Amino acid sequence: MAKITAKYEVLYIIDATIGEEATAALVEKFKAMVEAEGTLTNIDEWGKRRLAYPINDMAEGYYVLMNMETKPEFPAELERVMKITEGVMRCLTTVVEE
Repeated sequence: MAKITAKYEVLYIIDATIGEEATAALVEKFKAMVEAEGTLTNIDEWGKRRLAYPINDMAEGYYVLMNMETKPEFPAELERVMKITEGVMRCLTTVVEE
């Protein structure tokens, strides 16, 4: 029997220089995308942190961790949108084993 939904963890880093309003807007945009396609179980905003290595000559980023339960085809679409969104520096999606 095929899996209908799976649990995923998405960690993304937003450019820390874009401002609080723009950061909140991006977090809300991705939150709304997940809620439209599945269930957002948890969102944890880690805030501004120092990066392990510079990305685009920046030393800090705003980290956000989302846990969701959704169809297996949705994470690829979410990552695609994140990669073309201005202000998102990096994103990583992993499957959470049960």
